[in-house]
Amino acid sequence: MKAVALTRYLPIDDPESLVDVELPKPVAGAHDLLVRVEAVSVNPVDTKVRSPKPQIEAQPKVLGYDAAGTVEAVGKSVNGFKPGDRAYYAGDITRPGSNAEYQLVDARLAGHAPKSIELADAAALPLTTITAWELLFQRMPFDSEKGGVGKSLLIIGGAGGVGSIAIQLARRAGFAVIATASRPETIAWCRSLGAQHVIDHRQPLAPQLAALGFDQVDAALNLADTSRYWDILGEILAPLGHVGLIVEPSSALKIGDPYKAKAIGIHWEMMFARPRFKTADQAEQGRILERVAALIDAGELRGTRTETLSPINATNLREAHRRLESGTSIGKLVLAGW
Repeated sequence: MKAVALTRYLPIDDPESLVDVELPKPVAGAHDLLVRVEAVSVNPVDTKVRSPKPQIEAQPKVLGYDAAGTVEAVGKSVNGFKPGDRAYYAGDITRPGSNAEYQLVDARLAGHAPKSIELADAAALPLTTITAWELLFQRMPFDSEKGGVGKSLLIIGGAGGVGSIAIQLARRAGFAVIATASRPETIAWCRSLGAQHVIDHRQPLAPQLAALGFDQVDAALNLADTSRYWDILGEILAPLGHVGLIVEPSSALKIGDPYKAKAIGIHWEMMFARPRFKTADQAEQGRILERVAALIDAGELRGTRTETLSPINATNLREAHRRLESGTSIGKLVLAGW
C-alpha cells in the first residue's frame, strides 16, 4: 500500500523529512477496524513528532492522527461497525498513523462519520473535537448541554483547530464566548463560528475584557501558549474558576497564589491519554465522535475544514506541515485522495 513516512527526524524543508513509501497492508486484530483511508488532516502533534531529533527509525514510521475513510474489515471482537461503514477517528499515537492507504484503529476509538458531510470534512474533526469535548465537559466540570449558561469563557487561540470546535461546543452549552484572534481573517472566522466577542491576544487581555464588561471570566481555555498567559489568567479568572490547558509549558509555572487563593481548577487535556494507557473508559472517545456526528447532521455544529490539498503524498504533507508550523493556519487543513 502507499504511505508517507519518515526514518529520520528532519526540518520540514528537507525533502527527506517525509517520503513516499510502499508498505504491507495491515491485518485487523480482534478490536480493530481496517480502514481504507480517504482523507486525513494535520495537527500540531504531527509536526512535533516529526520535528528534528537525533534518532533514526529502523523501519518507516507513519504519522497522522486524524482520518476518515471506509471500513474494509473488522476484528472478531468489534461491535457496531461492518465493512462499508464510513468511519472517522484520531486513533492512537503509539500505533502507525493515518498517512497510509490502509490503517488499523481500535474500533472503540472510532465513530461513524457524519452522514451530511464529505469524508474530507469528517477528517478535519476527530482530534480537535475530542480534545475540546474532553477538556470542556470531562476534565472541566461543565455539562455539554447547559453547563455554560450564565458563565463566561475565554478561548485563547480561537481560530486554531481546537479553538474552532471549542467555540461551537461552548456556545451550544450556553457560555458567553470571548475568543482571541489578531488578524482580520481570524477575527472573522471566530465570529462566524459563534464567538460573541473577539479580542487581540497580542495586546493586554485585561483592559480589552474590561472594555467589554468582563472584569473577570469564569473559565478559560489556553490553547496557544501555556507559559505566556499563565500570570494574566491567574489575575482575570474568577474565584472558583477553571483553566484548561493543552500545550506543554515552556517554563516552570507558579501554581500557588493567585491560583491557590482563588481555588482555581487547573485541567490538563491530552486526547491520546486514553488510548496510550488503555484506560478502562477509552471507548468514551468513540461515544464522543458518535455524539458529535449526530450534532453535525442535525446542523448544530459545523465542520472546520478551510483548505484541501490533493492527493495524499509526501509533497503535499510536507506543505501541510510547513503551513502549520508557520502559525498562521485557520481551522483545519485536509489532504484527500490517493
